[in-house]
Amino acid sequence: MNAALTDTFVDDRLAKRNALLLALAQAVGGASASIVIATGPLVGYMMLDEDKSLATLPVSTMVLGTAFGTIPAGMIMRRYGRRAGFAGASLIGVLAGLLASFAVFRDSFLLFSLACCLGGFTGAFVQQYRFAAADTASNAFKPKAISWVLAGGVLAGIVGPQTVIATKDLFSPILFAGTYLAQAGLALVAFVLVLFIKIPKPPRISHAQAGGRPLLEIMAQRRFIVAAACGICSYALMSLVMTATPLAMIACGLTETDAALGIQWHVLAMFGPSFFTGSLIARYGKERIVSIGLALLAGCSIVALMGIELAHFWTALVLLGLGWNFGFIGATAMLTDAYRPEERNMVQAVNDFLVFGFVAAASFSSGALLNAFGWGTVNILVFPFVALCLGLLGWLAWAERKEVTTA
Repeated sequence: MNAALTDTFVDDRLAKRNALLLALAQAVGGASASIVIATGPLVGYMMLDEDKSLATLPVSTMVLGTAFGTIPAGMIMRRYGRRAGFAGASLIGVLAGLLASFAVFRDSFLLFSLACCLGGFTGAFVQQYRFAAADTASNAFKPKAISWVLAGGVLAGIVGPQTVIATKDLFSPILFAGTYLAQAGLALVAFVLVLFIKIPKPPRISHAQAGGRPLLEIMAQRRFIVAAACGICSYALMSLVMTATPLAMIACGLTETDAALGIQWHVLAMFGPSFFTGSLIARYGKERIVSIGLALLAGCSIVALMGIELAHFWTALVLLGLGWNFGFIGATAMLTDAYRPEERNMVQAVNDFLVFGFVAAASFSSGALLNAFGWGTVNILVFPFVALCLGLLGWLAWAERKEVTTA
C-alpha cells in the first residue's frame, strides 16, 4: 500500500514538473499565434495593392498549417518521443519567424503567407503540449495538468501583444519586420524549455496490442464522437466569431486600438480560467463543464446581437473566450477517456486534425460571411451548432446511464 502511494506521488510530481515546463513553453510558443493574429492582416493589407480582401489570408494559412501538421506530429512523436518532436518543431518555428521577417523586408505576400503556414505547422506540436502533460499524470491530476498547460496561454496573451508593441518599429519604416525576428527568438526559448521535459515510454504491452485498436474502432466510440464534436464546435465557433469581430468593429466606426484591446481581453478570457478549469472538471464532471462552455458561446452571440457599441463587442469577446476555455478543455479531458496509452499519439493527432481542419474552414469563411450577410448572420450561425453539441452530450449521458442500468 505504501509503495503504491509513493509511486502515485512520484508520478504526479513528475507530471507537475512537466506541466509547468510545458505551460512556460505554451506561453512563448503560443505567443507566435497571437503575433500572427494581431499583425498578419495588417502586414497583408500593406503588401496587397489590389484585392485587400485577401489580407486575412496569412491567418488562415497559419490555421491550415496547424491542421496539416497534426497527423505528422502524432507520427513523429509516436516514433521518436514527445521531447524530440517538440524540440524539432520549435526549431521549425525559429525558421518560420526568420522567413516571415525576410518576407516583410522583401514585401512578398506569398512568402509571408508561406512563413505563417510553417509557423502553423509548429503550432500543431504546441497543441500537443496539453496531451503531453496528461501522459505522466494520474487520472485525478489529468484535467489539472491539461488546464495548467493551457494556462500558459494567459502569458501568451500578454507576451504576444507586448512583443508586437515593443518591436513593430524596430526597423522603421518597415513595420513588423522586427516583430517576426522576435517571434523566432520566442521559438528558440520554447526549444530550450522542452529539452527539460521527461516523459517515460508507455508501459510494455504484448505484441498483439502493440498497435492498439484500429483507428476507426476508436473513432466509432460514443465518447470519442461527442468529445471530438464538442472540441470542434468550441474551437471553430470561436474562430468564426473572433476573426470577424475586428472587421465588424472597424465597420461600425470603432478604432483599430479598440479592436486590438478587444482581442487581447478575448485571449486572456480564453486562457485565464485555465488556472481553475481542471478543478471544476474534477468537481462537476467533464460533460457539465463542456455544457457550460457551449452556453457561454451562445451567450456571446446573444450579446453581440444586442448592439454594436464598444461594450457589446468587448463583452461578447470575453464570453467567447470563456466559452472556448470550458468547452475545449472539457472536450479534451473527455477525449482522454476514449483511448489506451499505446493509442494516444495517433488518436490525439486525428482529433487535432479534425479540430483544426474545421477551424481553418471557419477562418476562411468568416470574412466572406461577414461581407455577404453581415455581423448578425455570423452570430446567428453559432446557435444551431451549440444546440447540436448539447444534444450529443444529452445522448451520451442517456446511453451511458442505460448501459449501467442494464449491466
